[in-house]
Amino acid sequence: MPDLATLIRRYGSPLYVYQLDAVGRALADLRAALPARSVVYYSLKANPHVAIAAELRSLGCRAETSSSGELAAAMRAGFRSEDCLYTGPGKTDAEIGDALGIGVRRFSAESAGELERIGRAARAHGTEATVLLRVNGDSAGATGLRMTGAESQFGVAEAQVIADPARFTGVPGVRLAGVHLFPLSNASSEESLIAAFRASIALATRLRERAGLPLRIIDLGGGFAAPYARPGRRPVYSRLRGALEGMLDEGLPGWRHSDVEIAFESGRYLVGDCGRLVTTIQDVKISGDRTFVVLDAGINHLGGMAGLGRLARPSATPDDLGRTTKTVTLVGPLCTPADVLGRDVQVSTSVPGDPLVVPNVGAYGLSASLVAFLGRPAPAEVTLMDGEVRTASRLRLAYDDLPVTQPVEAP
Repeated sequence: MPDLATLIRRYGSPLYVYQLDAVGRALADLRAALPARSVVYYSLKANPHVAIAAELRSLGCRAETSSSGELAAAMRAGFRSEDCLYTGPGKTDAEIGDALGIGVRRFSAESAGELERIGRAARAHGTEATVLLRVNGDSAGATGLRMTGAESQFGVAEAQVIADPARFTGVPGVRLAGVHLFPLSNASSEESLIAAFRASIALATRLRERAGLPLRIIDLGGGFAAPYARPGRRPVYSRLRGALEGMLDEGLPGWRHSDVEIAFESGRYLVGDCGRLVTTIQDVKISGDRTFVVLDAGINHLGGMAGLGRLARPSATPDDLGRTTKTVTLVGPLCTPADVLGRDVQVSTSVPGDPLVVPNVGAYGLSASLVAFLGRPAPAEVTLMDGEVRTASRLRLAYDDLPVTQPVEAP
């Protein structure tokens, strides 16, 4: 396997390194925690890198996409259009039409209006869309990043569906096949994850009994956790499979021997621990009683979305600590005081020119950062498999010139 010094000489610093072998191990662990025959969707929002997505496709995952860019990445990774689920609360008519045009037929609808727009687009393409209705129910007892269970831009309120089910079940151009339920992300514990799935399965049962919704497909979402930008291991969910099977037996008897499809989605659990950010110390400064270590990577390369409150702030704790450490603040090279990757971080080196490695950043790393801010180049991204470099690439941002048209003067 190439050492970090070799990779830096070849591709520069900072540098993302993704170990594709780890992706397969994560998927195997997740499958072991889910009921047999479960469908697993890879959520490309976690990391749309084509080589990572292609590895998960080769291992049997489907693709969950929520933008035309993610769909394009899925296609480049070799996913079949029929294996893609198109989600998201703000789909435009253009992207719905484009997805249908390349063969995508499975959508999650977030409202009655969106359901009708999907139906109109499907009819215009001479086809029928298979749609899951995303419903916002109660996720009481679940702790993590809440997606539903309160007022939210996601999904349709359960009460609205039960009050007027015909509004959702008889839309021309749409075959309503089931429900999409995703109450939280990055659950804080296995108990919290089980509680969220229990609430979702109970919600699906109520929707079938009170609103007559079909349940040929039940997408229970995710919530599977992973450490972020700090040392640690993915949790092992030793009780989850048994708990899920018991809840499905109770709420949806016969699911084991019927045509019901039980699906789950995961991003960070599948790819979080495959990635490392290699960065180099540029300078060390003492201000008062604090030591600032200036790196060549900042919030433009890691954790930029943390400021929006949708991701945990990275602690950016290196995973190569020696026996002697010092407490420092890790900062990036950007001209903003917000460019802090970690405060009160333990490091074993603070010598300019030395590398620091931030672990567990395969999910919500580069693509979830402020890549365009201040115009610094993106780091290279290198994938490894069996100790050898598989791919190397660099994201580039560029403007496309558009034709300039003059307004037509009124006669």
